[in-house]
Amino acid sequence: MSTAALTEALVSLRDALAAVRLPLTLPGSDTAARTGRDMVTQLDDYVLPRLATLDAPLLTVVGGSTGAGKSTLVNSLVGRVVTRPGVIRPTTKSPVLVHHPDDLDFFQSDRILPGLGRSFDQAHDTSTLQLVAEPTLPPGLALLDAPDIDSVVAENRALASQLLAAADLWLFVTSAARYADAVPWEYLLAAAERAAAVAVVLDRVPPAAMGEVPAHLGRLMTERGLAQSPLFAVPETAVDAEGLLPDAAVSPIRTWLATLAADQASRQAVVLQTLDGAIGSLVTRSPQVAQAVDGQVEALAQLRTDAEKSYAEAVRTIGVQTADGTLLRGEVLARWQDFVGTGEFMRAVEQKIGWLRDKIWSTLKGEPPQANEVKLAVESGLEALVREEGDAAAERTEAAWAANAAGRQVLEASREDLSHSSPDFAAAVGRTIRDWQGDVLDIVSQVGQSKRNTARFLALGVNGLGVALMIVVFSQTGGITGAEVGVAGGTALLAQRLLEAVFGEDAVRGLAKRAKDRLDERVQALMTEELHRYLRALGDTGVDGTQADGVRTATDALADLRGSDTALGGVDRAALGQGQDALPAEERPALSGPVLDPPDPNEGHRVEVRDGA
Repeated sequence: MSTAALTEALVSLRDALAAVRLPLTLPGSDTAARTGRDMVTQLDDYVLPRLATLDAPLLTVVGGSTGAGKSTLVNSLVGRVVTRPGVIRPTTKSPVLVHHPDDLDFFQSDRILPGLGRSFDQAHDTSTLQLVAEPTLPPGLALLDAPDIDSVVAENRALASQLLAAADLWLFVTSAARYADAVPWEYLLAAAERAAAVAVVLDRVPPAAMGEVPAHLGRLMTERGLAQSPLFAVPETAVDAEGLLPDAAVSPIRTWLATLAADQASRQAVVLQTLDGAIGSLVTRSPQVAQAVDGQVEALAQLRTDAEKSYAEAVRTIGVQTADGTLLRGEVLARWQDFVGTGEFMRAVEQKIGWLRDKIWSTLKGEPPQANEVKLAVESGLEALVREEGDAAAERTEAAWAANAAGRQVLEASREDLSHSSPDFAAAVGRTIRDWQGDVLDIVSQVGQSKRNTARFLALGVNGLGVALMIVVFSQTGGITGAEVGVAGGTALLAQRLLEAVFGEDAVRGLAKRAKDRLDERVQALMTEELHRYLRALGDTGVDGTQADGVRTATDALADLRGSDTALGGVDRAALGQGQDALPAEERPALSGPVLDPPDPNEGHRVEVRDGA
């Protein structure tokens, strides 16, 4: 596997993760968003820079709990005060990176931690990295004093996590009083999960507890996947005037670190172990981000379905009620009766329709002026129906969204009031109905081209025939047949007979279907435009399902590339202890404790310092 190919795959994953947006607050979305940001940060801060400079100094980040003695340990390892321990908690100060002067170029640039500024002076700013050159520190080794992982200051905790994620080696400091706390173990378990190189320093161990506490912590580490991690125990002891621990208390740690720095194979093993673990963690965690995007898409899909169903129901209801005789009542019926002659009509409604039709032909001369009144009545009745169903669809949609966590967020963020129909809906309904009435007149005019000079066509005219066709449309599925009982039945049948007398029976069925289809189409278009208000609100959230595909594609490519070669994946994770094994036997730190004695190199390294003498 070439470094260039691996870098390209990592950059692709980085860009895909950086593009992800999870605007809806859903279960797990905050965690996924934080995971995505953390991975991007780690790629920028550590993985990509380290892959580009595998020969850079070993960055050892000293992290741990509040009051564990991290700064004191760093100062004692160096032999002078390079980082000031905080007396008042919480302490906010710049993280301090101690390095050999020859290694300045590696850390002065933004090769690692590019988001942090650089300073050679002490500062109280978590966005600045203080660089301290120390000639006594071995070349190839750097120590970084990080903030407390459990600080009450959020920015301290965030920076501690960021720095630990950028470490080649964690020197994790805890105390005899707090080694079993939950927070330290969250970090240690995370390190174990991604196979990061970790050494643990158990600080401030009471002399009387040196035989029990380190052994117990060692068992916990073994049980939780850290069997290969060295454990150093530092006894509780007095510090000198400068606040430094006795040299004997820290010399095993200093020697072990110096050995790692001096032994290129050991140093490279640590770097590759942590780097490979970090890359493996990216492959493992990235799908969580993609799944979170899927969750956002699914939530919006449900909201879309709710809105579509509401407006589909409005279209269906209007379609039914404009064909089942519902509209053949009230003002529409009254104006139609006026059109055909009220008195004659009411007296003959239960008589033969044919006789009434012939009577009308004998009395109508020219296009009746009442046709326009029927049109207006039809327009008013249709408008009332469509507006009512449109308002009901808006209310149903808003209610469905308000009952959904994602829907409530969309409603709150919308620039429109989605609890009602749009402000111009009423005007749009009026235009739609008038346009449909124009369609009906066009249909009658087109079909009646050959009959325009007949007496019957002239008797009713285009408007009269048009309103008759509207009446027929409104009764298509009402079950009205023969000399129907009731006024509506007679009204519909009369209109049909009038049209049949002009166009013929077969033509009337075609006319009615065309007119009804045009009405349904215009209602569908009107409701679709209203529906688009809700779809626009969903689009305004910024949820993009292609982001999940991008993350998955990049993750799969990285996984395939990583699995195709063992350049990183084959690192022996026990190699972290090789530097210690390189020491002559008489110089190795003593190992003791009931579960650690006799020591077995295959089970990791446990280092205990009994006292400061």
